[in-house]
Amino acid sequence: MTDEKPKNLPLRALRWLIYGQPLATQQYDLMCLRKLLALPVFCSDAISSVAYGPQQIVLTLCLAGLWAPQYSEIFNHHVSLIASLIVLVLLLVAISYWQTIFAYPGGGGSYIVTKDNLGTWPGLIAAAALLIDYVLCVSVSIASGIQNLKDVPLLSGLHIENHLVLYCMAGIAFMTWLNLRGLRTPGLLFAIPVYTFIVMAYFMLILGLGADFFGWPLHKEYINQMVPPQAQTNLAHTLTGVIGPVGLAVLLRAFATGCSALTGIECVSNGIPAFKEPRPKNAALTLIYMAIILGTIFIGISMLSSKLHVIYWEHDGISAAAVIDQISGAIFSKSGSFSVFYNLTQFATAAILFVAAQTAFADFPRVTSILAKDGFMPRQLTQLGDRLAFDNGIMALGVLSTIFIVAKKGSVDLLIPFFTIGVFLAFTMSQIGMVRHWLKQKGNNWQLKLLINGIGALATFIVLIDIVIEKFLDGAWLVLVLMAILLFLFHTISSHYKNLALKLTITPESLSNIPHKNTVLVLVQGVHAGTVKSIDYARSLCNNCQAIYVETNPDNTADLKKKWQQYFPDVPLVVLPSPYRSLIQPIMCYLDEFHKEHPDQTITVVIGEFVPNKWWQSLLHGNTGLLLKLAFLARNDVIVTDVRYSV
Repeated sequence: MTDEKPKNLPLRALRWLIYGQPLATQQYDLMCLRKLLALPVFCSDAISSVAYGPQQIVLTLCLAGLWAPQYSEIFNHHVSLIASLIVLVLLLVAISYWQTIFAYPGGGGSYIVTKDNLGTWPGLIAAAALLIDYVLCVSVSIASGIQNLKDVPLLSGLHIENHLVLYCMAGIAFMTWLNLRGLRTPGLLFAIPVYTFIVMAYFMLILGLGADFFGWPLHKEYINQMVPPQAQTNLAHTLTGVIGPVGLAVLLRAFATGCSALTGIECVSNGIPAFKEPRPKNAALTLIYMAIILGTIFIGISMLSSKLHVIYWEHDGISAAAVIDQISGAIFSKSGSFSVFYNLTQFATAAILFVAAQTAFADFPRVTSILAKDGFMPRQLTQLGDRLAFDNGIMALGVLSTIFIVAKKGSVDLLIPFFTIGVFLAFTMSQIGMVRHWLKQKGNNWQLKLLINGIGALATFIVLIDIVIEKFLDGAWLVLVLMAILLFLFHTISSHYKNLALKLTITPESLSNIPHKNTVLVLVQGVHAGTVKSIDYARSLCNNCQAIYVETNPDNTADLKKKWQQYFPDVPLVVLPSPYRSLIQPIMCYLDEFHKEHPDQTITVVIGEFVPNKWWQSLLHGNTGLLLKLAFLARNDVIVTDVRYSV
């Protein structure tokens, strides 16, 4: 084994600088996460959703006419009602996934649970729903993070509102790069913004909800008072007294959009292998911490939205200040001695929304790797990179989420309708799978466990139906189309791998048809030291060797034949005329004729290729060897050998 040549050291150093030093497979445990770091990696999506979940409830109610001051009591009542129902669903889902973690400690989440208990195709449906949701998680999180920065006075010079797509694309590229360095890198980096957001959120809630008790002044001048541009009619009268059909529709729509706060709950159960031992216990505790943090902050922000009568709207890509921006401005003030807390809250909110994309970056590659192992996605997705991360899955997620950002111009409110339907479909199928699991496995207290998962399945199914009905025309139909496309791809890829395995199976017929003769054809362009190396290699394979020379310039042929007879008299030289100076076509025609005359022979083609000592020297030479190798990719009737030589 020889040492690596110095010419590669600068490239290796640059790669290490960008991605970090490679890690051996045996070092995998070093990249596993403790609960303190696992929370920002796997729970940031769920926790960050408090920045846009309550906002979506307020948006829906404001567009129904409840922005008017005379309907403030109705507004307050229904914000609290919807928020409470969402937190109840959160508790049911969290308890259900607690059981899933211990029942399936190997990870895999909805796909593994559904496939194991309901069958392959239901499992693939759950997987397709999850993958789409992860892509949208990145798009929504990054776009929402940028939205929360555009109203920060300190960043007004960046004109974020005019370059939303560009800033979102830069954010996705940054997240992709971080994850290529391994899970531990973003875990360490993102712990600070996640815990900062949690601390500032609780600080804001305590001061806001206890303002009268603490005597804390509220700056309501920072609460938006502008009427939503879309509010052409006032539907609020339908919400008074007995709820009418229109009022019920408004409440169901607000509930459906607010459930976007529940995305990311199942990510912990997907990523169990990334936890330190004992993995199931640490994952389950992390899930509980996340549910408590998410539930309390979500209900707190909803209560403050009611108390301050926050008005939020979005129209033609322009929106009012984000709900959490208005609340923090009213509590801390955007100017004065306490404005530092406002700025810190906004930066922490934007940061955790960016970090929320990390949940998808942690789980999407893991789910695709499991699908690839099962033969439903390209095998390359199973490969670990230098830093023990699934590099191909990470880059695929970055590209797909960027496509959604560009298509929807970086607008959170245009992306939200695509969100949640996939995750609630996966929730429902996973819980139904767990019901089937307890019926089959039974065990201690299986009736209670079955009841918990059954209630969870019913709750998430009701939410799923609500989301489909309310969001179908807004974009949910496209999610269903994308799922159908993914299922078709799963089927096509699986069929290919199965057919390939069948064709590669050794049979008596394939053993009897092995050719017993071999001919080696050496492609030459001249007579030099590199040619000697190629001919020596060809002779080592067999005695039946031929040299092939394509005559693109007839003036050189006579001299080449003379030298050939001098140095290689025992190797026949075949000159192929090429009046149109094509290099590849004459060779292909010759191979076709050779096969017709000698159908029982195996043909080995030897290509000599010059390797320069420095990278820039390759610009001074042709790439004939590369072109020939590419041309031979389309043929399965020859064996191609590349003999490389350097000076």
